[in-house]
Amino acid sequence: MPANPRHATTSNASRDRWRRLRRVRRLVQIVAFLLFVVLLVLTQQRSSGSPWAGLFFRLDPLAGISAMLAARAWLPLFALGMITIVVTLSFGRVWCGWICPMGTLLEWLRWPGAERTGRHIPDSLRLGKYALLGVILGMAALGSLTLLILDPIGLLTRGATVAVLPALDAALIALQSALANWEPTQGVGFWMQQHAQGSVYPPAASHYAQAIAIVALLAIIVALNVLADRFWCRYLCPLGGLLALLARIQVLRPQVTASCTTCGACNRSCRLGAITPATGSAETGERQTPHVVTAECTMCLDCLTACSRGGAMTMGTAAPRLPQQSFDPGRRAFLTAAGLGAGALAGAGAAAALGINAPAAEADARLIRPPGAQDEERFTAQCIRCGECLLVCPTAGLQPALLQGGLGAIWTPVLTPRLGYCDYTCNACGHVCPSGAIPALDLPVKQTQVIGRAAIDRSRCLPWALGQPCLICEEMCPVPEKAIVMDEPQLVTRDDGTQDTIARPYVVNQRCIGCGICENKCPVEGTAAIVVRRSSGAQGRQRRGQST
Repeated sequence: MPANPRHATTSNASRDRWRRLRRVRRLVQIVAFLLFVVLLVLTQQRSSGSPWAGLFFRLDPLAGISAMLAARAWLPLFALGMITIVVTLSFGRVWCGWICPMGTLLEWLRWPGAERTGRHIPDSLRLGKYALLGVILGMAALGSLTLLILDPIGLLTRGATVAVLPALDAALIALQSALANWEPTQGVGFWMQQHAQGSVYPPAASHYAQAIAIVALLAIIVALNVLADRFWCRYLCPLGGLLALLARIQVLRPQVTASCTTCGACNRSCRLGAITPATGSAETGERQTPHVVTAECTMCLDCLTACSRGGAMTMGTAAPRLPQQSFDPGRRAFLTAAGLGAGALAGAGAAAALGINAPAAEADARLIRPPGAQDEERFTAQCIRCGECLLVCPTAGLQPALLQGGLGAIWTPVLTPRLGYCDYTCNACGHVCPSGAIPALDLPVKQTQVIGRAAIDRSRCLPWALGQPCLICEEMCPVPEKAIVMDEPQLVTRDDGTQDTIARPYVVNQRCIGCGICENKCPVEGTAAIVVRRSSGAQGRQRRGQST
């Protein structure tokens, strides 16, 4: 029979409407991703931090809920996460399909053939994201945010901080050098040096100790796209798991109506496999129409544009009773996952109490935290391992920790003075911290925060060990009343028998704040002759002329 013209017109109009809305979604994706990139670049370039730097983290309900569970307190900085929760309850996983930069990146990096291979992966693997979510929340309830390193916003931010942006900086620096050294382009090279270096890119590219491990984890997540479209989003993302639980009761949802012909077009178009396949046929009268599993749907609208029959798929507010799926998390399974996380953490705590974690305790002297974050228990309970402080640090002195504070403090920021110091005129890390783990201190207050104490190794110090004149640590000390002073010059005899009048440096402990610039600038090769160690408790005053 010929097609009904009215039906065809209605069908085309419906598909055109959804196509226009899908174009809006793609535009929102592009804008959100560009905003994420712009915020990263601006955070890296600015010497003073902006609260907007952590916008995506503040919209992240997983980061907010976990941090509040660990801190056992309401953290107002995460109030914006309520917007994401309300939107999810109303319209489903819009965050995953429209906003999340990780989801957008994985959607853009599609692998040919992944759609076919993805159909052979058991749906039960989707329980993985709920298991990870349960473990993260269980550990957070006991005060540990260690596994929050798997939060997708943190994964992408850390990867950009320790690898992508430094690589771009290195490329621009190399380009500037090449242009300046070639006569026909010297003018361009000098222009870049005068107008771009220091504002667009730094004089030297930053280096991060844990870059290989951080980038490897991100690379694995991207590589999993070979197995299935957005493999991470389907099976592993803990934030996706949290939003999937909320989306099970979303108000406005895509639905298949009674006019469905079970052609299967919607199922084939769904990249995440969120639509159950149709069974049977209209001719035999025995058929099972497909339905949308809202917990897995990211509201991409592809199914609505693929539907060949107008009105067969629509957006509705009805909540039909859908059959239980093999990958739907039961309450018992979710609580079991949370219990496993809490149990694992309790076991780790018992091991530490028995001294098994002794190497981490011995390294505590070099566990120097950012200004205002000296309460280690509070800090590790609120730090969400986002990497924003690493990105904004102008000297790249803040580095992701490995085992300095134990496994529970992995990838939290630690000052590494030999790589970079805490700039006396900078308080940016506290202003970009999305959780408040690093307090947003005014600059005069920050300049009085003691994060460590410097100590001179006389066996390595040039004036002390070799009788060679050196004033660098004293000259670099930024505090108004120098924390490093030179003693009265004394006549010294060197090993070769020569003599000279040399002034030797001393540390005045009550003035030292532990910024680390002395260690960073020390000209001694290898380990510096002056080393900053973590400040523990009240420090006794030292007389001038007394060194640690």
